[in-house]
Amino acid sequence: MYVCLCNAITDRQIKDTVASGANSLTDLQAQLGVATCCGCCAELATSFLPALGENQVNTAVGAQK
Repeated sequence: MYVCLCNAITDRQIKDTVASGANSLTDLQAQLGVATCCGCCAELATSFLPALGENQVNTAVGAQK
């Protein structure tokens, strides 16, 4: 399934990149180009990333405020 239509990036490509060590949207953007045009796919692309630990989630949410 295509996740990023702008750059023709599939879920398989994202899964392979995550399996190779990508652990953030920034990693996916650098390695694949996903979510670098319109950004509509960013939420779906990040859903393939490993879940963050509770402390990391709290830190990330706090950093965005």
